[in-house]
This record gives sequence, structure tokens and C-alpha cells, in this order.
Amino acid sequence: MTERGEGERPQRPDETMQLKVPASFRADETMQLRVGDLEIPEAGASPGGSSRLARKRELRPSPLRRLAGAAAPYARRLRPAYPRPDRDGWRRWMPSWRQWAGAALAGTGAGVVFLGIAYAATDIPDLNSYAKQQDNVFFWASGAPMARTGWVQRQDMPLKDVPEDVRNAAIAAENASFYSDPGISLKGISRALLRTVGSGDTQGGSTITQQYVKNVYLNQDQTVSRKFTEAMIALKLDNQMSKDDILQGYLNTSWYGRGTYGIQRAAQAYYGKDVGELNASEGAMLAALLKGAGLYDPTLSAANHARAVERWKWILDRMVELGKLSKQERAKYTAFPEPLKRNPLYDTGQQTDYLVELATSYVKKAANISDKDFDLGGYQIYTTFDKNRETQLTDEVTKARKQAQKDDPKNAKAAHYGAASVGADGRILAVYGGPDHRTQGYNESNATTVPAGSAFQPFVYAAGLEHGVRKTREGPIEQVTPRSLYDGNNGALVRTPEGPYWDRSGKPVAVKNDQGRSYGTISLRRALALGVNGPFMQLGMDTGLDKVRKTAEDSGLLSSSIGAMVPALSTGSSTPSAIRMASGYSTFAAGGTHTEPYSVRKLTRNGAAVDLAIPGRQRAMSEEVAGEVTDALTDALSTAHPAAPGAGKAAGKSGTTEKDTASWFVGTAEKVSTAVVVYRIDLTKSLEPLPLEGIAGTTGDSVPYGIWSRATQPTD
Repeated sequence: MTERGEGERPQRPDETMQLKVPASFRADETMQLRVGDLEIPEAGASPGGSSRLARKRELRPSPLRRLAGAAAPYARRLRPAYPRPDRDGWRRWMPSWRQWAGAALAGTGAGVVFLGIAYAATDIPDLNSYAKQQDNVFFWASGAPMARTGWVQRQDMPLKDVPEDVRNAAIAAENASFYSDPGISLKGISRALLRTVGSGDTQGGSTITQQYVKNVYLNQDQTVSRKFTEAMIALKLDNQMSKDDILQGYLNTSWYGRGTYGIQRAAQAYYGKDVGELNASEGAMLAALLKGAGLYDPTLSAANHARAVERWKWILDRMVELGKLSKQERAKYTAFPEPLKRNPLYDTGQQTDYLVELATSYVKKAANISDKDFDLGGYQIYTTFDKNRETQLTDEVTKARKQAQKDDPKNAKAAHYGAASVGADGRILAVYGGPDHRTQGYNESNATTVPAGSAFQPFVYAAGLEHGVRKTREGPIEQVTPRSLYDGNNGALVRTPEGPYWDRSGKPVAVKNDQGRSYGTISLRRALALGVNGPFMQLGMDTGLDKVRKTAEDSGLLSSSIGAMVPALSTGSSTPSAIRMASGYSTFAAGGTHTEPYSVRKLTRNGAAVDLAIPGRQRAMSEEVAGEVTDALTDALSTAHPAAPGAGKAAGKSGTTEKDTASWFVGTAEKVSTAVVVYRIDLTKSLEPLPLEGIAGTTGDSVPYGIWSRATQPTD
């Protein structure tokens, strides 16, 4: 350092080199040296010792941190900057293409991983009941087998026995890319899922493989989860089975309507031939049914026929478009191949068909079983039908029919016979539905076609005994007994409390007795025995036609069959079926309690019980009133037919109509009521009943009574 000489001024630091800090400045703590943050080596520790190595280890980043550090610049580039500084308007808020690409790749990767896991975790389950269709077995009341249906409705056919045109029609209709797709249609699945979200409908969008999976492995629930499972199984099945095997299984398990599953039974049900005999046109019609037989069976309705024709044309054109049918071959099929009107496979016997029809209708309703589910089979139906009674009733009606055809062939052509036996507990024991279900499909025993005539009088009698009568509008209700007297003369005026009853034409209504006979003053019981109309027309008015109607309905007649609320109601203007008339008379035999008629007592499926609603008893009238009606009907039978079987124990009454369009006999023996009706209708002309022209015999020796008396005799 140079010493300062005398006279020299002391040196001062250059002011431009100094850091001038304003007096108000306060040091920032972040810039201070905090001793507490320093590591002070312990006494004796070497500056280059283990403490320094530890600090180096702590400061050295891990491999993961180094990787993250290396990726940080790229991540910063992908990370969206919101708002984006280099864009204007709405673009400032949109991610760059890099972010979009990254998100798409990440989503795709996650989806692939998820589907891979789902595919690996999916197992092909056992075949379900849809692939194991069975027959339905009907049993007599005794437990003996009565009929089988359904066992001929499904038959597996090798694919080689199915004509190629028939196969191609199904492929063209349902899945044109069947032989090239992986078993699923992503487009179709997406469309089905969108439908599910929008309206809950997942139908549509299925490949043939998916439909086959649904038919034989899954249930028919229309849910997203079922659709996803279906797709996973279809993918796996497509890798494990050949396309031909899948197509064969699909054609053999698909539902074609008319109770049929599989292409073979469909060919027989609609065309009466084996599948090997079908041509491309018939195959296209059957392929149309795959979209829904309820909508495309052309025999069900005119709308169905139009839909079927339109789809049939489209399928054939589609086959040409796909190169599976030549234009020359397509040109041959201009006329729609009309199928048979009914399924010839449903053939259980002449009368048994009527029994099967009744029992089937009952179990579907009482057990809430759909047509499609019932057609799958496996049910054991234990009916109430008594084989001996059924045989007797059928034999007697058949004899009467043949005799009429021999004696009066002209009028016998339009003759119809209906009959039914119903127990006091509601069991339908026997019916005669017609000559043959295959030629006359409707059931005569269950038809509401002709009026009951004077056979309706017991319900009027019961109503009067139960409710009493009122002779004046404000007067008291008077009790009615079997000995109560009424005017039995032909031509007597029907009266109301205000005077004669006038019809709409402005004429007073007068009584018309059978054959115009007059009986003078007569008791109600005697009037019932003789079938006199007048007393019951007046009794109905005095009791109240509303009460007469209620009594008839409570006893078993359907409200839809009850006649108009005019005096003629009491003379039998109602049109009940034979089953319902027998059921009504059985109410008298049951002491006034009514049980709705039923035809099935027990139902199982594969041996397991199925819930079945069995009707309970309802009180229709007092026991005393029912007894009085039964006594009067006993007199009626004994009076008209003194030599009747079980005379004095059996009860019954004939029924005739004003225009002689129907003849009835309804009687009860051994707690079983049987109704028989004969009438004439020429179905080729109209549904209007025709005069009997003597075809039903005479009043004293009627055909219905003859059938009843012989059919109800005890058998060995």
C-alpha cells in the first residue's frame, strides 16, 4: 500500500462504484443468510467426510425425477395454456392439435385395455332354455296324458340340408357382412346404445352372431349390460366357431312365429314342406319373419301382409345386390309366396284341439305367460277335463249331427251344436266345440251367438226371490215366493208402476207365450216348470231389470252377453255360451255360490310349480233362494220328461226362442251342470241365426234334451 504524501488529500471511493441504498429500503428476508438452514458439521468431522457424501446423495435426483425433468419441456408444450396467448376469439380457448391427439391416444388406449380385460374375463355360458325348447304336455283330470304340443315345432337341421338360397336370404335380411365381420357390428352397437339412452330400445344393430348368442346363451332383456355381454361373447364365439356352424345354430334357434323355432319347422308351418324344398322366394318370406313374426306373418292382418310383401321384395333385391341371386332368377319371383292359413303341425285330434285351445288360453292369462314364452315349451298342463264325460258328450253330439244329416241334409248343412259340462266348483269337465278343429276353428261351446230364450228364466226367478218386488214407485218392497201368482195369459200387457210399458214404436208391449198358449193366473214355480213367458216378463219389471242383470252376471253369465235393458231381457234376449249357461246353472247346484269356470287346475314347468290363479267362490244369491230355484228346476224336468234319468234328483230346463232360432237344454245331475244348444247359421252368407226348421226336434222331444240325457248317464 503506498503511503500518502504530505499535502495529499485522502482518497475516497469512487461514488459511481458504490451501491446506494435509499434510507427507506428494508432488506428482503429471502435474501438473508439464515444460519439455521446451514448444516454445521460436528466437531472433529472432516470437511470432506461422510456428511458431504450424504449431502451429495440428497441433492442427486432419482431416475424417476430425471425422467420427469427430461419430459417436462414436452409436457409444458402439451399442457394447454388458457387462454392461448397466440390465438384470438374462441380459438384462444381451444386446445392445440397436440392436446387433442394426446387425449385421443389416451382414450383409445384406455378403451383397448378395458375391452381386452372384458374379453379375457368373458366366458361362454351354458345354453339357455331358448336353445332347449320342449313340448307342452296336457293331462286329463285323471293325470293321464291328453295331448302334446310343441314337440314337433323345432328340429335341428344340418346347414348342408338348407338350400343356399334360403341361407343367403337370411344373411341378406339380417347381416350382409356375416362371413367377413368379427361377429359384432360397432356401428350397430353404437346405434343400439344411442337408442337405449334415448328411448330404452336396444333392438337393432345385431349381427347374426350376436343374435345367435342372444338366442342360446342369454335372456331376452333389452338392457345395455346384456348388449355388452352379447358383444363380448359374440367376439369370443366368432374366434372359436366356424361361420357355418354359427349360421347353422342361428337358423335352428330363431323364432319364426306360429309356435315354431328353427327354419325346418318354419318351412313346415308356413308352406307344409321340408326346408330342403324351399326356393329363394319362400326363403325370403321366411327371412322377413326374423324381424318379428308378430309384424310380418302375412296371415295375421292386412297390415302384416303389406309389410311382409314389402320386405320380401327388399330381401330378394338385396340378394341380387350382394351377388347371391342372379337378375334372371330374381325376375322369376314376381308373385308373393302366400303361406298356409294355419299351422298344419298343430294337430292333436278332432275334439282334443278344442280342449287344448281352452286350456292354453286359460294358463296364459291365469299364469301371465306370453305367447312366445309358452311356445318355448316345457310346461305340464293339468286340465280339469274328464275323459269319460268328454267321450260321452262328443259321441252323443256326433250321433245327433249324423242323424240330422241323414234326415234333413239340406237344413243340417247350416246346423251347429255346442255343449259343455261344468262342475259346481267351476271345473270345466267336458266340451263339444265342433265337428273338427281342423275344419271349424272356432269353439261352439264358447260362442256367444244365439239367445238363451226361456232357459234364462231361472235367473229372473232367482232375482225376484232374492230382492223382492216393488209394485208402486214409492211403495214398499214386497217379498216374492214360489207361490206368488202372476198373469200367464198370452197377450197380457207388461206393466210399470205408471201403467203399460210402451216400446220405441209407440206400442204397448204384450206377452208372447210359446205357441200362443194362455195359462190364466199361475204361480211362479209352476210358470217356470211350464216355461211360461208372461209371469217372468212382469216379474223382471217388478224386481228391476238392473237386479235381473246383476243376478245373471253374479251367477256366471258374461256382461258382454247380457241383452238390452228392456222387458225382453227376462225372456232370454241374452246370448251366453254353452259354457256360461252351464256355469250359471251350477251356481244353483252350489247353494248360491259361484266359481268362475276354469280348465286348468295345476301348472308346472320342467317339474317346478308355476303360480296359477284358480278362481275363488263368490256369493251370488242366498242358499235358500238357490234351493228354491233348484226345486223349481227339478219340477220342470219331471214335468217335461217324467222318464228322465234321475228324475226327482236331476234338475233342468229347456229353452226356446221367439223366432225359433235356437233350442237349449240346461240341466244338473250329480252337481254337474250341462248345457246343450242347437242352432242354424249359414256362415257362407251371414252370421244371422236362421229358423231351426225342425232340425232340433220338438218341444217335448228336443235334440238338446236327448243329448243331455244320454251324455249325463253314469258310466261303468
